[in-house]
Amino acid sequence: MDYLLTEEQKMIRDLCRQIAREKIAPVAAEYDKTEKFPHGIIKLIAESDLFAVFVPAEYGGTGGGVLDLCIATEELSCACGGIAVCYAASALGTFPIVLFGTEEQKKKYLPDLAKGKTIAAFGITEPEAGSDASAIKTTAVKKGDHYILNGTKHFITNGGEAGVYTVIAMTDRTKGARGASAFIVEKGTPGFTFGKKEEKMGIRASITSELIFTDCKIPKENLIAREGMGFIVTMKTFDMSRPGVAAQALGIAQGALELAVKYSRERKQFGKPISGFQGIQWMLADMATKVEASRALVYAVARMLDSGNTGVAKESAMAKLFASDTAMQVSTDAVQILGGYGYMRDYPAEKYMRDAKITQIYEGTNQIQRNIIALQLIKEMAKL
Repeated sequence: MDYLLTEEQKMIRDLCRQIAREKIAPVAAEYDKTEKFPHGIIKLIAESDLFAVFVPAEYGGTGGGVLDLCIATEELSCACGGIAVCYAASALGTFPIVLFGTEEQKKKYLPDLAKGKTIAAFGITEPEAGSDASAIKTTAVKKGDHYILNGTKHFITNGGEAGVYTVIAMTDRTKGARGASAFIVEKGTPGFTFGKKEEKMGIRASITSELIFTDCKIPKENLIAREGMGFIVTMKTFDMSRPGVAAQALGIAQGALELAVKYSRERKQFGKPISGFQGIQWMLADMATKVEASRALVYAVARMLDSGNTGVAKESAMAKLFASDTAMQVSTDAVQILGGYGYMRDYPAEKYMRDAKITQIYEGTNQIQRNIIALQLIKEMAKL
């Protein structure tokens, strides 16, 4: 379908498609096997100015917005969801500064993030705070001109690799979710270390690790917005970033679909390609329809955000929900079409399936997305 992309957006798409096919696809299996961070590819992405697409122009970015980010993430994910999320997760860590940062914070951090000189990460999840983000136990106590952070974050994408971290910590536990605040913490700050590096089912090129804060002293200037705004910063950030997760899922689904179509034309049984059998054709038709429907929804929500519409929590949740469910279904069907070969690591079908699963889990499980959608729908209907 023609989504009426601008010339700049078409250039982003074509550039990312070239990087995906020529640089990422040939090494995706190796990174999946070794579970090493793709420093060389991230450097190439930085040199291609792709980190600039989600940073405002006045701070060294291109000011392209969420749709540009989705286009880039989709194309990179088509080759490897793990490598692509190393890129997309930097946007997740950057958005709080873009949305709520002071002018001084933006001038200090955004230019280097736009150039890819450093990447960002977002730290909210804890051992006892997953879907219930208000249950975080990491604390930030103000002492003079500084805050002292103590606590542990886990399952943090880009943990240990990022240079800039947006961290959510409690400044007043008596206020519940309204007692959370957001802070910028730089790698190398005394008292800030990294713990366990997780071994995952999928997206293995992406580093996921613990962030440990032990009397970590940061200047008060690193507070984002004001005390008590942490939960709002988180929710508004997720509204911006969930279409990016949806785009990752979309790219995984597209890659799995292309693999299934190609294999079905080459694989012969009973004297003809299996693409000639109606059973396979119907599977491919359903897969392609779901992928295109996902793309239409993701792009539409991204355009809503780029137009300045901030009341898109429901739509962002819908995009993430639908695209990630599609990725899981399409990648599973791709494995089925490849049969025994789909189950073997000689083909990337099983990797698409493993990579797809996390898109139904992180940045809010799909059950949480359904809660968000339903509650917002009920609220909207009550006004009619």
